[in-house]
Amino acid sequence: MGLRRTTPVFDLVGSGCGGAIPNLQVAAALLSGHEDGVVVSISVEICSATFQIGNDLSLLVSNALFGDGAAAAVIWRRPSGLELVASSSYYAPEHRESIRYVHKNGQLYNQLSMQLPNLVKDAAAEVVDALLTPRKLRTGDIAHWAIHTGGEKILNAVRDKLGLEESQLKASRNILENYGNMSSPTALYVLDEIMGNGLKTGALCMMVAFGAGLSAHALLLQKK
Repeated sequence: MGLRRTTPVFDLVGSGCGGAIPNLQVAAALLSGHEDGVVVSISVEICSATFQIGNDLSLLVSNALFGDGAAAAVIWRRPSGLELVASSSYYAPEHRESIRYVHKNGQLYNQLSMQLPNLVKDAAAEVVDALLTPRKLRTGDIAHWAIHTGGEKILNAVRDKLGLEESQLKASRNILENYGNMSSPTALYVLDEIMGNGLKTGALCMMVAFGAGLSAHALLLQKK
């Protein structure tokens, strides 16, 4: 990329499927005090590195759902694009065993609980409410929703919990159908699909992702 060898680089790992939003939170923090600064936030996942054959239900679901992917976002102080209005995060470590990698016979193994849709919908509601309530906003005030494609059941659970219209999940379902769950880059893919369809100036967009921890993250964006 031709960057100086002194360019600061930070390797943030372990956030799982929700990782893109914490990365963007860090990127925004790095711009503090640097009016002309530029930060590139990159999410890369090689889910196929843990592909295994077996009869366990977690393994079968993972093999059918997960894929490789990469996405990037540029964060700077310019009067165009999407403004990062605010962000929130929520952690429920008591449910850590419901979604995580474990080691079995020297290999990484994706452990998924069948209760995950119920756990994720509640965590997603927490981060969304943390952004809406202080601003006296309702879900109906948010025109666009970039929700991580955790899977069909998880999308349905989050939709019903937040009271969203099925049409507001169109971008998420398109990405799920065409790319599957690519872990952390997925929410950026959904956001890119929404942007490609056009956003009106002033429109609000809520980006929601969830993953290991158990954790959930949300980012409120506004079209400039």
